[in-house]
Amino acid sequence: MNLVDFYLGRAPDYQGRMLRDIRTWDYEKLEQTHDYIQVLFPLPEPSAFNSRAPILRSEDITEFRANASIRENLLRSFRFMLSFYGLECLETPPLVRKANNFPERARTWLVYGDHNHLRITRILKCLRICGHDAPAKAFLTCLLDLREERPREIADVTLAYWRDAVTCDGNGAERSGR
Repeated sequence: MNLVDFYLGRAPDYQGRMLRDIRTWDYEKLEQTHDYIQVLFPLPEPSAFNSRAPILRSEDITEFRANASIRENLLRSFRFMLSFYGLECLETPPLVRKANNFPERARTWLVYGDHNHLRITRILKCLRICGHDAPAKAFLTCLLDLREERPREIADVTLAYWRDAVTCDGNGAERSGR
């Protein structure tokens, strides 16, 4: 699967789904379907849960960082997933906060050990790798605030993964100046 063509809306993913189609799914389909998140938020390493997931190559990362259409499409996917979580993003400066539907949506994912916590790690890491550091940091800040409000819902290890996804390079080393 060609991630650049997928994100430009020119080609489907490995299941025959177009980007625009996935972003029309309702919350129930997003919760019940487990193989789209790796397509919306690709990473440079294989998925432990989906052997068919595309791998973000260095050439893809360069294009995802440079191409304005891809950059905007990735941010649209990010906002789409924030809506699923009952969150929203204000653009300038990026600020992620609770949306009006947060109480209803939080019941779906803000649960100790929920699989959506893994999805969030992937989203944060993909945003950072693809050059969207500010939205990734804004999302992390919101998640840290949620942890303060509801400490029993987010495990310490999950919080560590989220912080690492935003603040470390791919080898676990602290990133500087980004």
